[in-house]
Amino acid sequence: MPIAPIPTEGELQNHRVVSAREWLAARRELLAQEKEVTGMIDRLSEKRRALPWVRVEKDYAFATSEGKKSLADLFCGRSQLIVYHFMFGPEWDQGCDGCSFLSDHFDGANLHLPHHDVTLLAVSRAPLGKLLRFRQRMGWRFEWVSSEGTDFNEDFHASTPPGATTVLYNFEEINASDAGEEHHGISVFYKNDRGEIFHTYSAYSRGVDILCGTHNLLDLTPKGRNERSTMDWVRLHDQYDNESNK
Repeated sequence: MPIAPIPTEGELQNHRVVSAREWLAARRELLAQEKEVTGMIDRLSEKRRALPWVRVEKDYAFATSEGKKSLADLFCGRSQLIVYHFMFGPEWDQGCDGCSFLSDHFDGANLHLPHHDVTLLAVSRAPLGKLLRFRQRMGWRFEWVSSEGTDFNEDFHASTPPGATTVLYNFEEINASDAGEEHHGISVFYKNDRGEIFHTYSAYSRGVDILCGTHNLLDLTPKGRNERSTMDWVRLHDQYDNESNK
């Protein structure tokens, strides 16, 4: 479903035009609503941080460009870890378009996050060699590790277990046939001074919108996201053609 109704070209060409004074009054009215939403988001973030945690008891071994690493190793000496569950199945030739779109935002964030005690990386079930080749093609620099052969994706509801008839996706039981093989999402972990690791938060589906600065920029424009179904316009960034801006 579209995020909001797409304005027609006729509506854009004939949009209401007013004086600067009238525009200022309308803008102030909208500003009051924007401030209300900002306050709601701040309060929601407080509730997110107040969620109870789950201790991670299982050992996971990830394939990385520096050899096998544990979940604890992935923190890179920091206490907070954000994992993006990137949809890239073991038999796939390339990564998901939508996950790639979101991942285009990671390298900019990683200029700052490590200096604020946060490690951000991606995890997929595809073999490491496939991940690294696709990362090179996309020009990304963020750490991308393989969970192939582990239960990590299934444990954090980012893959459908083989033979499953139902799966927990976005915190609801749905038919496995509707869920697909791989699921995108984010999971957040905290490691205390004793080395104990806790799962603090996860989000799936529209919950990962928070990662996407492009959507926030598009939402400022007259055409908005300009899509007929969610992200129907998105391509791998090396596959846009000359007509894609029309």
